[in-house]
Amino acid sequence: MELIKLSGILIVIIGFALKLDSILIILIAAIVTALVGDLGVVGLLETLGTSFISNRNMAIFILIMLVTGTLERNGLKHAAAELIGRIKNASAGAVIGAYGIMRGLFAAFNVSFGGVAGFVRPIVMPMASGAIEARGHEPNEEHVEQLKGMASGMENIAWFFWQVLFVGGSGALLVKSTLETLGYSVELIHLAKVEIPVAIFALGVGTVYYFLKDRKLYKKYYGNKKENRAAK
Repeated sequence: MELIKLSGILIVIIGFALKLDSILIILIAAIVTALVGDLGVVGLLETLGTSFISNRNMAIFILIMLVTGTLERNGLKHAAAELIGRIKNASAGAVIGAYGIMRGLFAAFNVSFGGVAGFVRPIVMPMASGAIEARGHEPNEEHVEQLKGMASGMENIAWFFWQVLFVGGSGALLVKSTLETLGYSVELIHLAKVEIPVAIFALGVGTVYYFLKDRKLYKKYYGNKKENRAAK
């Protein structure tokens, strides 16, 4: 009789094998597991509520993923590509650099866009591909893979160095506590002042590096302007 409590796992396996709706499968499996495990409806709701409060950051991440998936299905990628296509002479490297600057400024106020999964993949990458298409080229698969790494790298640089500028943020508190264990007493506001030139330098170097790297990759995969005109 104890094995019947594992029926929820069986439901998940069968549902995924039949390629049914994932969220519906998990919901049904949770309800069935609660009923056969004598948890009851009230117990299930209490468990879900407690888990949500204890892991609200993970819950927010899941919500971002669901919202992003819904927006992508309704044309988010196409809209982002069209937007960058209206900007003349925009390059993929410039798009990534502009995103890094915007990301850094918002990170200084501890505002997150959802990271790679929530913003880079559904918005920045279509805009980078749209910049290539606006120049009359079909995005090269290898180039796109390189751009994915560059965009993710820019996300990490901007968030890592700039979120420490937010006084009271988790990053600043971590640095402060680490320094205190080493015998250094610092104030958060003084720590932020010291970090400002470091953050600016890191973002500047990252932006220039990715911009120049994209120019090199552009010539490698699509040739220069003279070659393109001669081919036409």
